Amino acid sequence: MARELSRHSDNKWAILALLALAQFMVVLDVAIVNVALPSIAADLHFAPNDLQWVITAYTLTFGGFLLLGGRASDLYGRRRVFINSVGAFTLMSFLCGMAATDQQLIIARAGQGLAAAVMSPAALSIVLSEFKEGGERNKAMGVWAAVAAGGAAAGVLLGGILTQYLNWRWNFFVNIPVGIAVVYGAIRLLPHHSREEHKKVKLDLPGAVLATSGLMSLVYGLSKAPAYGWDSATVWGFIVGGLVLLTLFILNEKRVDQPLMPLKIFRIRNVLGGNAAFLVIACTMFSMFFFLTLYIQQVLGYSPVKTGLCFLPVTIIVGSTSAFVSKLVGRIGYKPPMLAGPIVLSIGLFTLSRILEIGGNYWANVFPGLAIFAFGMGLTFVSGTLAATSGVPKYLSGLASGLLNTSQQVGGAIGLAVLSAVAFSTITSQIAAGTTSAVAQVTGYQAGLKVGAGLALAAAVVVALVVKNQKVDAKAALTGG
Repeated sequence: MARELSRHSDNKWAILALLALAQFMVVLDVAIVNVALPSIAADLHFAPNDLQWVITAYTLTFGGFLLLGGRASDLYGRRRVFINSVGAFTLMSFLCGMAATDQQLIIARAGQGLAAAVMSPAALSIVLSEFKEGGERNKAMGVWAAVAAGGAAAGVLLGGILTQYLNWRWNFFVNIPVGIAVVYGAIRLLPHHSREEHKKVKLDLPGAVLATSGLMSLVYGLSKAPAYGWDSATVWGFIVGGLVLLTLFILNEKRVDQPLMPLKIFRIRNVLGGNAAFLVIACTMFSMFFFLTLYIQQVLGYSPVKTGLCFLPVTIIVGSTSAFVSKLVGRIGYKPPMLAGPIVLSIGLFTLSRILEIGGNYWANVFPGLAIFAFGMGLTFVSGTLAATSGVPKYLSGLASGLLNTSQQVGGAIGLAVLSAVAFSTITSQIAAGTTSAVAQVTGYQAGLKVGAGLALAAAVVVALVVKNQKVDAKAALTGG
């Protein structure tokens, strides 16, 4: 065993590459199907109102069970949990690709999200435990944040290529060889980690069910508002029901001995501020990709591959900015870039809302706002990740990473529902007023982006008021002390 651990310690950057590949696969699957949605709808005969669940089923189970996944890695050992969850994710990817009906695909996507919810926090907690505090971990977190931030844009590009030249099913089949390779590499490279010692280990399954069902009810109600109207009893029934379930989740967490989300972790100021900011920022990010994908394909008339290429600059800008910020926080702390990030995001979203138009082109009507938004993402992800994991005891590192991912996925699912409701309600009212379909579509996207710009500013306010800066060195920035 000593020899195995020694060999492992000499290969920690190989371990980071392996874990980053797994995380890239998880983030990729949030966005990879965006470009393929029209093909999926035609092949599996999706109703228009149900198509968004190809995305939402994944993000909701991902976000809803991330806390359970983070806790499981602490309780049962990160290595074991990571390997098993990668295997489950690979199997669910195969079932997604083999789906013969819309219901089968939605169920398989939900299962894929559940596996990702366990895999992602296990991977990040291994990174946090393997890299020493200070400059070494700072570099590792810079790589991790760049992978997480760039995965969404890369997903749109890869999804376009696979959809146009192969078939939409290859958006899922592509995970199979990658998943097998990650499992093999994990068995060879990852060390055995200690787990928490409990006389009786219990996972808070009621908490996970309450959280996930509450989120599903809330998002379902919001997603039906454009079709049923905001005065619909059905819409408000699901929204209120979701809020009640989420309230019961909080009460459950106060009552159980081993809660899924120990509320005491939010006494750590930067954990609270970092997660709150990420939740709001994700609302804008997911919706921006969704709106721009539809605008580029349906209004500008671009092919799936050309649409994917349009998002390639995002990956480049986010990656270069993340590398710069990972060095900057050691000198000035993480609050300044974390505060600047959502402000820049807001400027990017507002710019997009002003320049989208009928008969436009990518360089004049998409790229300027998209580039500004990508720069804001790069500023936010590194600094926000460092802040949200600051001051957390090592035995709760899995929970902290689960919370961080939960904030992003839950925020993304809720934001997609809310901003889509704004956009499609606007489209419906515009068409009812006699506006052409194309003009109504652009007007709706503009309305959704403007609301997103406001939400990004709200995230900046949260950072300004809650997050505490550390101005000493990289080690202090990462440890919160």
